[in-house]
Amino acid sequence: MTDTTSDTRSSMAVFFSLGFRPFFLGAALWALLVMALWLAQMFDVLTLPLRFDPVSWHAHAFLFGYLSAVIAGFLLTAVPNWTGRAALSGLPLFLLVLLWVLGRLAVFTALWWPAALVATLDLAFLTAMLFWLLREIIAGKNWRNLIVVAMLLAFLGGNAVFHLEAAGGGYAAQGIGLRIGISAAVMMVAVIGGRIVPAFTRNWLVKQGSDMLPAPVMAGFDKIALLVLLAAMVSWLAAPQLVLSGGLLVVAGVLHLIRLGRWAGRHAMAEPLVAILHLGYAFVPFGALAIGLGILGIGDGAAAQHLWMAGALGVMTLAVMTRASLGHSGRALISDPVTVLIYAAIVMSVLLRWVAGNWPEQQGLLHGISGGAWIIAFGGFALSYGAMMIRPRADQA
Repeated sequence: MTDTTSDTRSSMAVFFSLGFRPFFLGAALWALLVMALWLAQMFDVLTLPLRFDPVSWHAHAFLFGYLSAVIAGFLLTAVPNWTGRAALSGLPLFLLVLLWVLGRLAVFTALWWPAALVATLDLAFLTAMLFWLLREIIAGKNWRNLIVVAMLLAFLGGNAVFHLEAAGGGYAAQGIGLRIGISAAVMMVAVIGGRIVPAFTRNWLVKQGSDMLPAPVMAGFDKIALLVLLAAMVSWLAAPQLVLSGGLLVVAGVLHLIRLGRWAGRHAMAEPLVAILHLGYAFVPFGALAIGLGILGIGDGAAAQHLWMAGALGVMTLAVMTRASLGHSGRALISDPVTVLIYAAIVMSVLLRWVAGNWPEQQGLLHGISGGAWIIAFGGFALSYGAMMIRPRADQA
């Protein structure tokens, strides 16, 4: 009995030793649960006690529920490396996780509570993360990453607007709050992905002895690509059907395809852990092109939005979660068959969801298959990587 209690305490201490452990596992479990409930609602198996309409709840649960946990897990693990300060762990980390869980429960059971209470509980987690991040960056004088604070603030603002729109009876799934949240999140992928994708690709290619490395950084081009994407996002936020918005998104998509092409991804396809980073980033320009063309009258712009939400955000976050979990748990950065299955399932889910929007006759079937592939991807992560979260680093065991 004593040994069992000691083992449990040891596992809990490990679990709350670094942010990626509880937040990545929690995010994966939430992602598969939300999809299972969404499919059950879609096929009239059950009715949930939601204040949001079902589509708005589905969008909010992924964007502001799942993604906020992944962002937290990433930042809580990466920021100590940026600033040289101690990582959040133990009781403070547990309380932060509890705040995220309370937000999920509040929104899920929103019909039973006042809208103001639900919004307050949901926004509390991102607010706490924002203050923690700002404190760490100021204390560490890590001014370069103040841009991350700005993007997280915009993400929090999008969530607040989403709640206001829903409380006012609006269709929040097509409101400005959701677009603010998507824009902030896609900009995070563009900014942070623009750092880690070429860096991790270079590291892997150097280990293989390859001379085909990512091209040297062209700071001017990268800044232009990011500024054009930002301008396109702002225009899309203000006037999502404006021809100017569509044109800017198309230009941004082309610039970011060029940017991605400079990172030597074609030479790193042999390692899925690297290849998936390139594919995840590719959904940034693919989404911009598809949404922009949709505004210009070519294709379904609403379906194209999933190339950002499920593609750029879903694929890239799963790519980062697998790689970071291996690296920070002291394991080799080599993909196993389960990891490859996870990647294949998430990409299949994204593509089928996009096809469903453009093939209304088979929409129900494609939604079902896409949702099933999504559950396989995140269920696979929870089952395969979950044990790593409660065990000490493999290189310290």
